[in-house]
Amino acid sequence: MNVREAVYRSLIRIEKEKKYSSLELDSVISDMDLQGNDKAFFTALLYGVIERKITLDYIISVYSNRPLNRLDLATVVILRLGLYQLFFLDRVPISAAVNESVKLAARYSSRSKAFINSILRKAALEKEIPLPDKERDFLFYLSVKYSLPSSICSIWQHDYSEFGEDFLSFVNSSPFITLRVNTLKCTMEDVCKKFSNVSQKCSLAPSGVKLTSRVPISELELENGKYFVQDEASQMAVEVLGAEKGETVIDVCACPGGKSFGAAIDMENCGRVYSLDIHKSKLSLISSGAKRLGIDIIIPREHDSSSAICELLGSADRVICDVPCSGLGVIAKKSDLRYKDLDDLASLSELQYKILCSSAGYLKEGGVLVYSTCTLHKAENEDIVNKFLSEHSGFSLAPFIVGKISCQGMLTLFPHIHSTDGFFIAKIVKQ
Repeated sequence: MNVREAVYRSLIRIEKEKKYSSLELDSVISDMDLQGNDKAFFTALLYGVIERKITLDYIISVYSNRPLNRLDLATVVILRLGLYQLFFLDRVPISAAVNESVKLAARYSSRSKAFINSILRKAALEKEIPLPDKERDFLFYLSVKYSLPSSICSIWQHDYSEFGEDFLSFVNSSPFITLRVNTLKCTMEDVCKKFSNVSQKCSLAPSGVKLTSRVPISELELENGKYFVQDEASQMAVEVLGAEKGETVIDVCACPGGKSFGAAIDMENCGRVYSLDIHKSKLSLISSGAKRLGIDIIIPREHDSSSAICELLGSADRVICDVPCSGLGVIAKKSDLRYKDLDDLASLSELQYKILCSSAGYLKEGGVLVYSTCTLHKAENEDIVNKFLSEHSGFSLAPFIVGKISCQGMLTLFPHIHSTDGFFIAKIVKQ
């Protein structure tokens, strides 16, 4: 079985079984023992077709005399695979993209072989991707061009229309990995030296190193505990928290543990960090990560943070409140998120507000809470914080400076401006 056929079969499984693409990718790479160019080609095709599915389906509709919903899944997936190679992979010859797709059709969709061949050959004559009329339906145009559901385009046009199309370009980018240096074991200079040819210091997070080339996770040697993977934006949230040696910190939605680790490192492994999470099965990630990093002040605990733990009320100097969110700020890293059902956003906002309210109860007088999300959606960010402040008179926003950015208590990080994940940070103090 060649790489294209493996990708076809994976795409079918993802569609039928609703599997996460990352899990499917890891499984196939392991089972087929893919290496080098084959591994890279498999990854590019699998993620690429998923990312560009809306665009690819529109192209099919342009050239097909049959509605998309009348085509069987095998035919649609083969067409997506072929069209992606034609329009998005410069190094794949047109003949290979067409002929290899027709071979797949002969095996998996024989009745559609001629149809698939016809569509791909028509598309191969085009020099640019056909797009809808921008003036007639702007949201539909954005949806097709950037391969995003209209619902997400609508949210972003409402919340961030001042950025125009530049804002949307990040969703189909390929962000580089960022590392948080563990200063309990090494220095920033040690890590920069190790990755001297493929790294640079982060401009906003003081303990961050951004890799500037594609380095496979397996080659990062994360087991040495000298650093761990954490986006610069997430590191900035920990920096705003400002945890200090000897303090008590509570991380209310902690898994997989990055912010707990960062706080413990800032505390020089002296004090207490309670790492709470509703998912008991994931707490082992925190325990094993802390051990690898040489941290022994973290206390993992299963807990649903929509309510507070009574014995911890009024005990914390700092609280990390990184709530479950729609994840719209990390679509570039997690392709599946762009197709997430947004119908439950109202209930998600209610949960976020509950978690914030219960988490605030942990603070001592003068304590600091950082509310954060990895989404770009004001209903989950500014609106939640403003509602909390209007209903809780004993709390207020605190101005902060992080990196070269100064703000009055709330900060939204945009990928196209800050070169980070899309992220929101608010600093709240108990008076």
